[in-house]
Amino acid sequence: MSTKRTTQRKTRAKKCPDCQQGQVSATFKVGGRKKQESPDRQEALCLTCLGTGEAPNGN
Repeated sequence: MSTKRTTQRKTRAKKCPDCQQGQVSATFKVGGRKKQESPDRQEALCLTCLGTGEAPNGN
């Protein structure tokens, strides 16, 4: 008897629509009372993909 072997294809992970590598850059506010926006940027974890860089499933 012969059995048929099937190979599974690896699906490529889709990229996250909100970030590039799992991180996003965000501005932040500095100062005591006036809270002026700083021209500097701060790296933060992407909340859509939780830092993986892959698009989340629709489940």
